[in-house]
Amino acid sequence: MPETDPNAKQPAPCGSWPSPLTAAAMTKGSVGLRFLAQDGPDSYWTESRPWEKGRSILVRQRGTDAPQDMSGAAHNVRSRVHEYGGRAFAARGGTAWYFDGGDRRIYKVSEPDKPEPVTATLPMELADFTVDAARRRLIAVAEQPREGQEPENFLVAIDADGTVTRLAGGADFYAAPSLSPDGSRLVWIEWRHPNMPWDGTTCREAPVLADGMLGEARIVAGGDAVSVFQPSYAPDGRLYYVSDESGYWNLYRDGAEPAHFRAMAEFGQPLWQLGMRTYDFLDASTAIVTFAQNGDWRLALFDLDTGRATPIDLPWTGFDGIVASGNRALFVGTRPDGPGGVVLLSFGGAEPERVLRWSSESLLPPGGVSLPETIAFPSEGGVTAHAYFYPPASATHCAPDGEKPPLIVMSHGGPTSQTHSAYSEKIQFWTSRGFAVCDVNYGGSTGFGRAYRERLTGQWGVVDVDDCCAAALYLAERGDVDRDRLIIVGGSAGGYTCLSALAFRDVFKAGRSSYGIGDLETLVRDTHKFESRYCDKLIGPWPEAAAVYHARSALHHPDGLNCPVLFLQGSEDKVVPPNQAESMVAALKEKGVPVAYLLFDGEGHGFRGADAIQAALGAELTFYGRIFGFTPADGMADLEIHNLS
Repeated sequence: MPETDPNAKQPAPCGSWPSPLTAAAMTKGSVGLRFLAQDGPDSYWTESRPWEKGRSILVRQRGTDAPQDMSGAAHNVRSRVHEYGGRAFAARGGTAWYFDGGDRRIYKVSEPDKPEPVTATLPMELADFTVDAARRRLIAVAEQPREGQEPENFLVAIDADGTVTRLAGGADFYAAPSLSPDGSRLVWIEWRHPNMPWDGTTCREAPVLADGMLGEARIVAGGDAVSVFQPSYAPDGRLYYVSDESGYWNLYRDGAEPAHFRAMAEFGQPLWQLGMRTYDFLDASTAIVTFAQNGDWRLALFDLDTGRATPIDLPWTGFDGIVASGNRALFVGTRPDGPGGVVLLSFGGAEPERVLRWSSESLLPPGGVSLPETIAFPSEGGVTAHAYFYPPASATHCAPDGEKPPLIVMSHGGPTSQTHSAYSEKIQFWTSRGFAVCDVNYGGSTGFGRAYRERLTGQWGVVDVDDCCAAALYLAERGDVDRDRLIIVGGSAGGYTCLSALAFRDVFKAGRSSYGIGDLETLVRDTHKFESRYCDKLIGPWPEAAAVYHARSALHHPDGLNCPVLFLQGSEDKVVPPNQAESMVAALKEKGVPVAYLLFDGEGHGFRGADAIQAALGAELTFYGRIFGFTPADGMADLEIHNLS
């Protein structure tokens, strides 16, 4: 008898492969790592824990000690300024201050789990804190609800006794307050409707007067057609900022000749959450920076006098939230081949690189991780679009001879956002079961310059859909995937792209929309202040362009929806309310198209709780199994699919 190769992979239908990356395992020990601060030897970050219903905890690592929870056991370090919130804490001199999104109070803490209240319950949300040590106060961005009208946004100071004082107001939105090292100047960015922060912002600087109020502000940079991001002072008091006036988000110094700072690289990011950072200072002449070229992110030391960038060779390919103090720098690192973590760099130290906290365990064995292929492909009109392609990968299983895998096309949210090559359990969950995945940076995505971003101006629901369809067909024609099992999925704005592709194109055979937009008219009537004029640029002014809104809303075109769709929705979603999904479900049920709908009680715009995350993944896998005729190794979840016998 011939010998059996013990390393041979077992053939099994795509979608049915067993995987150690179960939905339960993904949520059991994984955490979301987000906002950072470096205070001398102390490293701080927030982590969101699904097993605590997504509660956000402030964590500190001091020296070589183990990480310790600093915020109170019942506290949630989260803000809802601009609905998406942002960095809700600051640290200085061994003390941290944070905003609890539950009781809307500020707390200070120096010892683990021993917070002390600074304020009473406040009638506002706060985020993007900076410490004014000389005046023993905090400065922050505030958002205060108003009866019968939009909330008001402004800058405030919070004194040590809990007194809140307004510092600046009048614009529609504020972000990124930063104090000069000597405390004499405050800089920030602001913008007005209908702009989003990536469209046009104004950077202002004002003197801080003897009484702590602000003097007359001057305009540093920006305007209605220029986006300014993260103004910051170097240790010597020189002011820097990121601006896209050249067509790319480049780093500038106030009052300096900008030529040697210019590059076809993106030093900025779309400001969906307050407190986002792409650079910080090691000293007066050196910054540590992250920047994107053709969508891929790099890390470098930047000479502020010459403009020369020296790459830092690390295994990471994503560098989020960079902060620095002295010779230390901290960032959330991501990589293609495994989980990310909070990474501490020490320049000149005995241990130059150390991971303080991993986002999760590595659950996939060698050979079981799908590594991305960067692809550039032709789209409508001869333009080039971009994506990452992930083939199926398993250490134990393979497709039977002649079977090509089903393809899941992912359309990211935003839509002004970007997908990265970072290891994602949400992608590996599928590739480890025999699916291929294509994660698309459609026109309108960031990381490729302003011109690529503006491909979506007036064309949302067209360009993004064209690029997602082109990506799927490109891979099918290349022979990588099964043309008859093309799936498109997305959440929020990505859910809109998903539904539009299903309604207006005949490319995909199934779809999954998570808190996606089916009716643009309902979106502009129901959404929150931050995004209330977003569609002015993406579609056209409302109600003047009402006909365009109607024409590009899948809800109004059920005749085009002829393939199965799964809808996942949170009951407390204020960005895309449940009525969007429910209207679409009703239309599909009436038409006789297979459709399933899950409403998760207590969840908002994006699922944070472990139960919801697990149930959503199980339902989606079951949905595809029943539609395409395979049995998942995980078994079938209890899912009602209307109009499917």
